[in-house]
Amino acid sequence: MTHDSHQLHDSTFPDWIPLLLLVVVAVLYLLAYYSILNEKGGWQRWRVICFTVGLVLLGIALLPSLMRWAHQDLVGHMVQHLLLGMYGPLFLVLGAPVMLALKALPVNLARTITAILRSRAFFMLSHPVTALLLNMGGMYLLYLTPLYVKSLTNSFLHYLIHFHFLAAGFLFTWSMIGQEPVAKRPAFGIRVFVLFISMAAHAFLSKFMYAYLYPLNAPHSADQIREAAKLMYYWGDLSELLLAIVLFASWYRKRSIAKIPAPSA
Repeated sequence: MTHDSHQLHDSTFPDWIPLLLLVVVAVLYLLAYYSILNEKGGWQRWRVICFTVGLVLLGIALLPSLMRWAHQDLVGHMVQHLLLGMYGPLFLVLGAPVMLALKALPVNLARTITAILRSRAFFMLSHPVTALLLNMGGMYLLYLTPLYVKSLTNSFLHYLIHFHFLAAGFLFTWSMIGQEPVAKRPAFGIRVFVLFISMAAHAFLSKFMYAYLYPLNAPHSADQIREAAKLMYYWGDLSELLLAIVLFASWYRKRSIAKIPAPSA
């Protein structure tokens, strides 16, 4: 199969646009950080580090050389998928960019964003079950249907899939460990249950790909497909394990704070 030439030529300026956008996001985050640095409470430096790590991981995934590798090799594609959809979003959510924006933006704009976060529509969209369907459903659709093969020769579909990896991965991670002010957050037990369902679904998909050589009709060898499936299985498990650790640590911290007795008058 002949691949679309947009991934095979030498790097041009459009190939670097995603990286330039990441630089803009990094600058905006740092400006917001410094704008509230001297205010009461300030902002935790570890969150800045986490957000920076997340952007670096996305930057690696979007390097023109890795983009070309991912377009021609399913192993490269899986590396990109893991960075864009799992590891990058984990560190970005830990950086709490929306919460930082609420602290740094003008009051009226911050109130508007808070109202959106507390709306019923956002609650439904960001519910762990919805996020799971968007995240895992997208992966099943991509690898178990002709969609992956079509993306190799359709530039728009190719980049749309990358965007979906990032957006769905961020939404799912946020539904688990997001810290922003919302009207109601699903119970801890629901989030744990959905996370374990996600882990099981991810493991099943990777084993199915390994055993039955999905995606079908892809221009990749059996060995390459199996290597990609193993990457999804082992490194996907590690990402979800890290997410589970953060989720349980956050739950434990909140329980500990709740047990601290209020100071007497």
